[in-house]
Amino acid sequence: MANPTARFETTAGDFTAELYTDSMPTTAGNFIKLAKDGFYDGLHFHRVISGFMIQFGCPYSRDAESPQAGTGGPPHGNIADEFNEDAKFSNEPGTFSMANTGRPNSGGSQFFINTAHNSYLDWFAPGPSKHPVFGRITEGMDVVRSIETTPTGYQDRPVTPVKVERIVVSE
Repeated sequence: MANPTARFETTAGDFTAELYTDSMPTTAGNFIKLAKDGFYDGLHFHRVISGFMIQFGCPYSRDAESPQAGTGGPPHGNIADEFNEDAKFSNEPGTFSMANTGRPNSGGSQFFINTAHNSYLDWFAPGPSKHPVFGRITEGMDVVRSIETTPTGYQDRPVTPVKVERIVVSE
């Protein structure tokens, strides 16, 4: 059985990602539940750093100007870290990775899309950063690159907000 996909319909264009439910069921399943519940619809990319990543999924980012954007999580709380020895996916360009506070089991709704090979963020790499990969872009990497290079201001927020209108999950 093939993994599900998520189509992001954004104000910058659309892109699609494969979600690794076969090897990252907790993390990918959390994303799918939130997407199907409409949690992500209407949120903005709240942190964009060219040559690094674009971050999304904070409920406070519904207001693109909110000073709290980047600090919130999902209504059901955090999920357990998923460090699967059989799923050592590196944080390569186009991969989806779970954001966290740096503390164990602090992932929730926020994730980032790598736009560079950020191997130092791999959960199996030496060092304190532990960000498991749970999907990858399959179509529309040009849209992700466009979001990545949008001008930013305070706290790496896009000057012109980029909103996700909705995410459609296909299983």
